[in-house]
Amino acid sequence: MEGAAAQMVVPVLGIIAAAAVTFYTVSFMQLRDKSFEELDEKYSEFDESGGRQRRARRRAERERNRRND
Repeated sequence: MEGAAAQMVVPVLGIIAAAAVTFYTVSFMQLRDKSFEELDEKYSEFDESGGRQRRARRRAERERNRRND
């Protein structure tokens, strides 16, 4: 009886371990991808639309400051 239980426990623990490793691997990959996307958005100097957006934001801030002064 003990041999049969041991034969069942080892594969089940292996499956649980494989699932845990897969879960953490996928989670860390998603975090890494998200971090790289945020860095790309933050430091995208070569993206013309990003530069346009930054200039537009600066202009809007200047206009707001002029109106408030």
